[in-house]
Amino acid sequence: MREPKKRILIAKPGLDGHDRGAKVVARALRNAGMEVIYAGLHQTPLQIVNTAIDEDVDAIGLSVLSGAHKTVFGKVMDLLSKKGISDILVFGGGTIPDKDRSLLKSMGVGELFPPGTDTREIIGYLNRELRAI
Repeated sequence: MREPKKRILIAKPGLDGHDRGAKVVARALRNAGMEVIYAGLHQTPLQIVNTAIDEDVDAIGLSVLSGAHKTVFGKVMDLLSKKGISDILVFGGGTIPDKDRSLLKSMGVGELFPPGTDTREIIGYLNRELRAI
């Protein structure tokens, strides 16, 4: 029996309009056999969490280039917790300073991928982590 496709939500929270990286990751994940829901630009944390629930995703990938990573990831993690959801992996990418990475991980955020990361690294990470869920 074949394992069901992993379902991944890719979203661009906030006012940041730079989505090229998010689209590159979404395409790479699709090409790797994952089912990808691209939420598009200007998503609020509530929209992201509601879409994740509605689409029954295994993971949420957030692309943040605006500098609002602590707020955005914090709100997404808080909303998931308030809704009693602990089985959706949250990971991200973008311009996230090294000094903020440990704070985001302490919130429960998974891996954070800086600009220029080889998409095979992201695919490998998701395959490993989602196998454990």
